[in-house]
Amino acid sequence: MTTRPPATTGLRHLALWIQHFEATEAFYTDLLGMKVEWRPDADNVYLTSGVDNLALHRAPADFNDAAHQRLDHLGFILGDIEHVDQWFSFLKSHHVEMKTEPRTHRDGARSFYCFDPDGNTVQIIWHPPIAKCDPA
Repeated sequence: MTTRPPATTGLRHLALWIQHFEATEAFYTDLLGMKVEWRPDADNVYLTSGVDNLALHRAPADFNDAAHQRLDHLGFILGDIEHVDQWFSFLKSHHVEMKTEPRTHRDGARSFYCFDPDGNTVQIIWHPPIAKCDPA
């Protein structure tokens, strides 16, 4: 096929191998507010914010970063620029390890980076072109 098919509707699913399974699930549910969509067994859970799907899979005992695919970061979009600093303060108050302080980018976006309990980098971002997308 030489013609590009119609554009995708965006990134809506991400799956992660998780070594600290329970703590990572709690990070995404208790702190970021995601809901459990499906738990097929004790080693897998599918979370959603209503418009997306984050799959957490318990990493096997022999899992090592050198032999498995790495993830640069995942991002959560905010609806208002003021929410960036509010989220930073909230997560910091829950002893979430921060990678950066909030900052405004050249494109007008504002964000910061933190780590989930499994060491994955999470970006909390307000990005003007998609910030007002209705997640309902």
